[in-house]
Amino acid sequence: MKIALLTYSTKPRGSVIHALELAQALSDLGHEPCVFALDKDGKGFHREVNFKTCAVPAQPCEGGTDALVKQRIGEFVDFFEQSFEQSFGQPFEHDLLGYDVYHAQDCLSANALAMLKQREKISQFVRTVHHIENFKSPYLIDCQDKSIRQSDRCLCVSHQWQQTLQKDYGITAHRVINGVSDRFSAQPNGQEVAIAQQYGICSDAPVYLTVGGIEPRKNSINLLKAFRQVQAKQPDAQLVIAGGATLFDYQPYRDEFMALVEAYGLGEYLILTGVVPDEALPVLYRLADAFVFPSIQEGWGLVVLEAIASKCPVLTANQAPFTEFLTPASVFLVDPHSPADIATAMLKMLDPQIAHSLVENSRSILADYRWQKSAKMHLELYQQLV
Repeated sequence: MKIALLTYSTKPRGSVIHALELAQALSDLGHEPCVFALDKDGKGFHREVNFKTCAVPAQPCEGGTDALVKQRIGEFVDFFEQSFEQSFGQPFEHDLLGYDVYHAQDCLSANALAMLKQREKISQFVRTVHHIENFKSPYLIDCQDKSIRQSDRCLCVSHQWQQTLQKDYGITAHRVINGVSDRFSAQPNGQEVAIAQQYGICSDAPVYLTVGGIEPRKNSINLLKAFRQVQAKQPDAQLVIAGGATLFDYQPYRDEFMALVEAYGLGEYLILTGVVPDEALPVLYRLADAFVFPSIQEGWGLVVLEAIASKCPVLTANQAPFTEFLTPASVFLVDPHSPADIATAMLKMLDPQIAHSLVENSRSILADYRWQKSAKMHLELYQQLV
């Protein structure tokens, strides 16, 4: 099958990684995927792959979030329409680019496919709903609604969002799974010292890692408040926040976060890496003593599985979707709204016996989440649709 996978960015975010890993697994099974992603800085994808990709040019936007989303949807639509014209130079017919399936991984690219379908440039498309945002803007609410209702098949990666789609939209979504790449492991690759020096990570102090940047749904402020309590008992501890590339502007929340960092005097103990090179992320998991991820809204939590594969003890929120595949024996499940609860667990994770128990009890989870298994699930659903 020829499969066009669309995602909103060439930078590493959960749904972007999902698209790339799924494409790799589909390619390994003998199919022909191509990942199309909006490229706003002209640098292309954040990692090299051995399947086809296409970086779609995206220009700066001077307007707010509504204007940005509208522009990004238009850039996807314009790119595909121009591709049709340049390739064939003739009136449009269904699926002229030869793809059997067009599959959007987010609201933005799904709206672009919905427009192409409405204009009869493609015949159908699939949409994976990783999670549903609580938008305030009427325009964004409408975009999200269209991206779900106008798709020919909805997929999701957790029971939580499967149930939400049934309850709120009356849509029976098909559940697929995430996986974990073999590149995440506890086996050192010789880059540990260099990466630690590059980011200023101290090997002699407790190191807490989280991935996803600073934003409301990552619960960054409550994590910072918890880290302040940890610092009272572990004054050399460091908090490493990796990643952060996102479509939306969370500047007011980031400003509040950084004001607290200054008020607490934690500047020298907080490491903000920004977007890290693809080869550095597995090393960061190995450098960490604990992975702390008290997120309050996730599609599934791919980074949790990466941490488990790296034999790093994990803390996350005691709520779905995490509780669908994690237990109190395998990770610390905390009240994400209680900095005290988060801090207590963070301190306990430094106990070697407790950390070892969490790592050992979480290992069995990995066998259930492999990208090849995910690809086979997708292929069955693609073939049914086609």
